[in-house]
Amino acid sequence: MTMLAGGLTACGSGGSSSASAAPPTVSAASHHSAPASSGAPSPTSGSSGQGPLAGKVIVLDPGHNGGNAEHPEVINKLVDIYNGKKPCNTTGTATNDDYPEHAFTWDVANRLAKILRAKGAKVILTRHSDTGVGPCVDERARIGNRAHADAVLAIHGDGAPAKGHGFHIIEPAKIKGGHNDAILAPSRTLGKDLRDAYHEGTGIPYSTYLGKDGIDVRGDLGGLNVSTRPAVFIEAGNMRNAGDAAKMKSPQERERMAEALANGFVKFLG
Repeated sequence: MTMLAGGLTACGSGGSSSASAAPPTVSAASHHSAPASSGAPSPTSGSSGQGPLAGKVIVLDPGHNGGNAEHPEVINKLVDIYNGKKPCNTTGTATNDDYPEHAFTWDVANRLAKILRAKGAKVILTRHSDTGVGPCVDERARIGNRAHADAVLAIHGDGAPAKGHGFHIIEPAKIKGGHNDAILAPSRTLGKDLRDAYHEGTGIPYSTYLGKDGIDVRGDLGGLNVSTRPAVFIEAGNMRNAGDAAKMKSPQERERMAEALANGFVKFLG
């Protein structure tokens, strides 16, 4: 996730482009734009209070943000992730025809939030809109910590070489000092449940280029290192691969992704 000021940075494995496509229409209730760099969570209204996820708190972290590229002075700032320092945030990657990762993650997160709320969960998003800046990766984790979330999912699209395809879940690695020891086991369970549900619900294969059986473990991500709640990332596909990109650009496929991930949360929390 190396940041290139003012450019577009691959979410996971490399690649660059310039994103110009407008964010897609989302299927959730409208959200008000937050001020740049605001870390305040989005509104949590809409849960029914009934259903298989009643009483559960889920934090969704749509990767990146639509205004990041215009504010390198904000997103290049280094933040502490306990075992090192990382840029506050990055711009993300894009498909070869410029459908940006930040728009993809925002759309999927809102679709997923709507489904989870209908199942009774209280859902918090780490950003209010797709036009703001940040929040920083450490603050995204702390939003989940403060909410005492039962589960946290960061949603991303990868920017790997085009020959690679498929999705993978990223689970937290043990870091020095034992800060995240308590979440390692539940995060592994969360990761497996989301992996299985996503694979079954979308038909997207496990990543051919990273991880094993759709699972990778990393100790260099602030969203995982700083979390005190069960947390994983999903790289929902490789945006540089033509086949993955076609699915990620399709509203119907993004709805399938959201439905599949909701099933994973039901398995983990039900």
